[in-house]
Amino acid sequence: MMRIAKRMIKRLVQPILDELTLNFFNNEPVSQKALMNGYRLLAAKGPEFLPAFRDVGFRKYSQFEEDGILLYIFSLVPPLNRTCVEICAGNGYECNTANLIINHGWWAHLFDGDRANVQEGVRFFSKHKDTFLYPPRFTQAWITAENVNDLLETSGLSGAVDLLSLDIDGMDYWVWKAISAIDPRVVVCETHNPIPADRALTVPYDPEFVFESENYRGASLAAMCKLGKEKGYRLIGTHRFGFNAFFMKKGVGETYFPEVDPASCLNDPFSRKARRERWPDAKKFNWQEV
Repeated sequence: MMRIAKRMIKRLVQPILDELTLNFFNNEPVSQKALMNGYRLLAAKGPEFLPAFRDVGFRKYSQFEEDGILLYIFSLVPPLNRTCVEICAGNGYECNTANLIINHGWWAHLFDGDRANVQEGVRFFSKHKDTFLYPPRFTQAWITAENVNDLLETSGLSGAVDLLSLDIDGMDYWVWKAISAIDPRVVVCETHNPIPADRALTVPYDPEFVFESENYRGASLAAMCKLGKEKGYRLIGTHRFGFNAFFMKKGVGETYFPEVDPASCLNDPFSRKARRERWPDAKKFNWQEV
């Protein structure tokens, strides 16, 4: 009788489980929002119950695991206005802000220097069922320290935004240093991990710079940390490969996201390998200490 009862229950319950699997676990926005609520429930118990920074990453639209890290951050630090800015967004659908735009309804201002990238991104967002009513504003422009604030203001931006993503492969330090039109709460930027953790180095400013060597571009994590402190930010972590760094504004989320040491973020196998194999060549280039 017990086996018969179990089979009957299974027949009744299985369609419900199948429906849940189809409409919950395979429904991307629902799954991500459930994960966000899970983080919040853990936070309510205390910061010590939360997962480690490097255990939350995953990729949906980002190149690496930034989607998961940003979801984690904004689960615990509720956004002010759901506004994000991405400088050098590529085609827009492989970038750090696309998941927030598509799955979480964020408003976005994207910039890229390649006209084909921008045209492709405009088509993508204008046809996507979650963004076609109000797609992100996508601007084609070569970003420099001289024009970045004008471009931001022309796009309709000023004051507080929740997120700035910066990945220029060259003048990253100088462009972030120049930005004053917006006041982001979180900044994610690429750094150059072949450079030792204690060296604050950047490529000297050149508005026409285009990197020709993988070993000579951008700025070190130490340089971006130093600039971040000048602008009122602290380093809260990196992704597991060490070179994409996350900064948070002073006074925001300090209970959950304390400042971390740059050296601890560059102790992963990939970063150690980069310093061992690439720094001997990279150090020959013309770096500027900041």
